[in-house]
Amino acid sequence: MTAMVIYGHGGPEQFRRIEESIEAPEPGLVRVRHTAIGCGYLDVDQRRGRFGPHPLPLVLGHEGVGIVEAAGDGVESFEPGQRVFYVDVRGAYRERRLVPADRLLALPADLDDEVVAAVARRGMMADILAHRVCRLSERTAVLVHAAAGGVGQLVCQLARHFGATVIGVVGSDSKVEAAQAAGCAHVIVGAHEDFVERVREITGGHGVAVVFDSVGRDTFLRSLDCLRRGGTAISFGTTSGEVQLFPLSRLEARSLAVARPSLASWISTRAELEIAAGRLFEMLRSGRIRVDIRHRYALGDVAMAHRDLENRRTIGPLVLVP
Repeated sequence: MTAMVIYGHGGPEQFRRIEESIEAPEPGLVRVRHTAIGCGYLDVDQRRGRFGPHPLPLVLGHEGVGIVEAAGDGVESFEPGQRVFYVDVRGAYRERRLVPADRLLALPADLDDEVVAAVARRGMMADILAHRVCRLSERTAVLVHAAAGGVGQLVCQLARHFGATVIGVVGSDSKVEAAQAAGCAHVIVGAHEDFVERVREITGGHGVAVVFDSVGRDTFLRSLDCLRRGGTAISFGTTSGEVQLFPLSRLEARSLAVARPSLASWISTRAELEIAAGRLFEMLRSGRIRVDIRHRYALGDVAMAHRDLENRRTIGPLVLVP
């Protein structure tokens, strides 16, 4: 079977296509043939060696959808032919793989493989951000960085669902329409607008209640200047690099709060994973979140997918097709 492997940290040129064999699943494991694989900025960071170094050689990718081919001893919940998916289990960039049964979930018949692969991790994270980390309501104004991105669009949709006024920041004029479609009442183009000044203008100087920041170093500290008294800055990504150190006294004058949630911490148990999956299914079925997959790549073209992500050429989520 085909797998895309990196033997060193660096740019997309590190990817190598190999053919590998896969053994019968041991007890507690399930062999899955992928039909769709998610691809996101976490993969880019790990390819570069951030949050590492990671053991090499390394197969990236943290979410996938597929068909059960075989189950090891002791696995009673899954059987051959069943559609399944998983999140936060690294090693997805391959045609087939072994997945621990306790991290695998059945995929309902009415949900599309590519949609779930593209949005499962992002949708769960967006729900945690908008429902657990903070409580949004009507008459609340929020700021969403990377509002046309994979998670950004979903956060905008959920915030709008809760009645919040959504201000989105995008990197270029070409992404304005996508941010508006996701629920942004106002869109700031970071390439030629100062987002702090525009937020103050839009809110009449009051600021926003919450900032959702997946960019990190280039935006986070200035995002604090966008908050109203008692506001919360949520950092959930670092596409531009880690947030620089700052004194906590910077939060004191307006009683600000900072949060740094991770999906892994919210789905660490089987029960939590099943709850998150159930909420994801409900959001997709109800239309609370809508997914427009504009970017599909063959598994063998994963280097191109990573280049497009890094160069900000993508809008919304993307998916790899084995």
